Amino acid sequence: MLGIVVLLDAAAVVALVVQGRRDSMSAARAQSLSVAETFAHAPGVAAALDSEDPTAALQPRAEEIRQSTGVEYVVVAGTNGIRYTHPDIALIGKQVPGPYKDALEHGPVTRTVDASRGKAVSSAVAVPRRDGTPAGLVAVGIKVEAVNKLAYPSIPLTVGAGVAALALTAAGAALVSRRLSRQTRGLGPTEMTRMYEHHDAVLHAVREGVLIIGADHRLLLANDEARRLLDLPPDAEGRAVSDLGLASGTAELLASGQVATDELRPAGDRLLAVNLRPTEERGGQPGMVATLRDTTELRALTGRAETVRERLTLLYRAGALIGTTLDVATTAQELADVAAPGFADCVTVDLADAVLRGGEPRPPTGDTLEFRRTAVRSATEDHPLHPAGRVIGYRPTTAGGLGTGAGHTWIVSDLAASRQWRETEPEQADRLLEHGYHSLLSVPLRARGVILGIANFWRAQNEDPFDLDDLSFAEELVARAAVSVDNARRYTREHEMAVTLQRSLLPRGLPEQNALDVAYRYLPAQAGVGGDWFDVIPLSGARVALVVGDVVGHGLHAAATMGRLRTTVLNFSKLDLAPDELLGHLDELVVRMDQEEAESGGGEITGATCLYAIYDAVSGRCTVARAGHPGPVLVLPDGTVGFPEIPAGLPLGIGGMPFEMTELDVPEGSRLVLYTDGLVERRDRDIDDGLDLLRRSLADRDRTPEETCDDVLEAMLPSRPGDDVALLVARTRTLDPSRRVEWDVPPDPAAVAGIRKQAMRWLSDRGLDEEGFVTELILSELVTNAIRYGSEPITVRLLYDRALTCEVSDCSSTSPHLRYATTTDEGGRGLFLVAQFAERWGARYTDRGKVIWSEQAVGGPPPAGLF
Repeated sequence: MLGIVVLLDAAAVVALVVQGRRDSMSAARAQSLSVAETFAHAPGVAAALDSEDPTAALQPRAEEIRQSTGVEYVVVAGTNGIRYTHPDIALIGKQVPGPYKDALEHGPVTRTVDASRGKAVSSAVAVPRRDGTPAGLVAVGIKVEAVNKLAYPSIPLTVGAGVAALALTAAGAALVSRRLSRQTRGLGPTEMTRMYEHHDAVLHAVREGVLIIGADHRLLLANDEARRLLDLPPDAEGRAVSDLGLASGTAELLASGQVATDELRPAGDRLLAVNLRPTEERGGQPGMVATLRDTTELRALTGRAETVRERLTLLYRAGALIGTTLDVATTAQELADVAAPGFADCVTVDLADAVLRGGEPRPPTGDTLEFRRTAVRSATEDHPLHPAGRVIGYRPTTAGGLGTGAGHTWIVSDLAASRQWRETEPEQADRLLEHGYHSLLSVPLRARGVILGIANFWRAQNEDPFDLDDLSFAEELVARAAVSVDNARRYTREHEMAVTLQRSLLPRGLPEQNALDVAYRYLPAQAGVGGDWFDVIPLSGARVALVVGDVVGHGLHAAATMGRLRTTVLNFSKLDLAPDELLGHLDELVVRMDQEEAESGGGEITGATCLYAIYDAVSGRCTVARAGHPGPVLVLPDGTVGFPEIPAGLPLGIGGMPFEMTELDVPEGSRLVLYTDGLVERRDRDIDDGLDLLRRSLADRDRTPEETCDDVLEAMLPSRPGDDVALLVARTRTLDPSRRVEWDVPPDPAAVAGIRKQAMRWLSDRGLDEEGFVTELILSELVTNAIRYGSEPITVRLLYDRALTCEVSDCSSTSPHLRYATTTDEGGRGLFLVAQFAERWGARYTDRGKVIWSEQAVGGPPPAGLF
């Protein structure tokens, strides 16, 4: 130990001597450079170099500087290296040795050179002109011997200091040796070496990473496990923690100097639990010790737990999002939307056509099991899967077909390696593989033991193939969706039955008539069948009745009630009742229906509304009455939209109040718009806003009734209304004056012959000679009856429309009736003959009396069995 101290002390003395000489050389370099730069930049030096005799101007100044500074020489030379000054006059004009060109081109140079007076430390500096170009150079040198002489006086002092240090070091070594002996408890070097080896072995053998980090945040020590976990470079020790290429969060934690317990930080594809503790708490050096534990497996377990949690959340969402409507296609799309893109990259749902119509699928009769693609949801838009509406065939000979037929799932973890999957549609399979689809999971939608369809889950962007856990989840998800699909299917069946009943009760077409150009639209409600209805009923005398009604409520009961009311209105219209009278009779019927429902224990009808209008193509007037129903809209030929004031009346079934009738002047070419409240009323829109929107949709453009219906529905309704909507648009026409004639009849039986002659002449002018005989007979009977049993005034009117109408009016309210006369009766056969010759006949009452009318087909053969 003492020998080591002596050697160290001697080495220190030698080092001090060497260092002294080195310091002297450094001082000499600095002095020579300082003198050279001072002389080179002195005023007049550059000018002297450019003069005709530089030596004369510069030699005295150089010698003066040499003597005053104690340097060995001051040499001034030109840019070509020729000396202009030198202590030895004989060397003036000679070439300067050494790298003078470096000084001219690159700046001051200080080196040890072999000068003319021996080895010297020489500094060369360029002399700059005002424009920056060198005019020459100045070289200043100091002999090396002079430099060494400066260091000699310090050697005795250095040696003495070394001896003193040796003595002190020997004493300190003795004290340290005694202290180490106490700290190591008397262990010798061998035992200490063995202990260190054991410590090193344990440090590198533990399965936890250990790092020791200094107070300056540099890595002092890292065991093998730490190097593996952090992927440290070989030269990691001694480098700052932030320079080791660690993840930012991990590096920040290790360099923070804060205590940490099981802090999770990423390290490549690993997740490490980091613990940090200070090292100075038990007398150690300032710094931190870190332990690292690989928790990747724990993270995998945590990831599986997170996956389970996500799946449970997805099932919860499925319960809330699937089955929000009772539409089969919507429910299938909801299943696809829930599963993609979270569980699968793409989901397709294929259902049997019978399920879409509300029925149950039948067993396949051919070689394939055909389903119709109902829903598609993909994470990307450019997927190659078949679109919705395509019929997909599943072969029972394939695993997919067999699984579907038996009600089992089918999982294909690697589509590229599956031959059975490719056999169904090889070209489609190739397209799917080209787009990166690699895994498939097919699960049948099964409810009550019946296979309704199949749900296919595809993966492309998600590199993990489907596994058994995915299969279990998909089965649970599809099972829940299948219940909703089955509920929607059964509702669809009931809804289709109700719609079928309702449509069977509604008009299947428009009757032939010339008074109105009519178009209609009927839209059933999204939630169920309602009781909205309409009708167009031709009446006598070129008149047409327009009817729109609404039974409150939905379902089969409302549809059946609507059918009863429509049939009743049809029957009442045959009596040619005025609108207010017809609504009065209809109200009595609804009251009686309510009473019958109450007596039978059924639910009472909550109410019904109706609007009844009669348009007369001869007068161009329209009479309207309504029972709690929205009033009509009148669109004039110039596009002006009006809402005529029609007394509302109470809804049908309340009773007790009469209905009022209003007569409107309707110019030819006007449009009458009748509708139910579902057109203008919605939960999210006030009725006034709906009426204003209806006004705007009807205004400012002349349109056909068909175009009007389309424009109104497009402006007023969403894709599927929440309530039934009936819309009736009728454009008015008037009967040409040349096709109508009217005569007043005197109350004299002799006037009948004159009426017959006028009628025959009028018919002949219009080419209706073939109808003359029958018309003459009908007019004779009707006019004779009016003269005999009626009261003045008596009027005859002929109308030539689709049929020939004969009308005889008088001011009597006595209703004629048909009688069958016996062989002995001289009268009573008049109306019988009219009934036999005419296609239709009847009577209607007016404010002034009654009208007896008959209609006969134009150009048709005479009724059989009369002659």
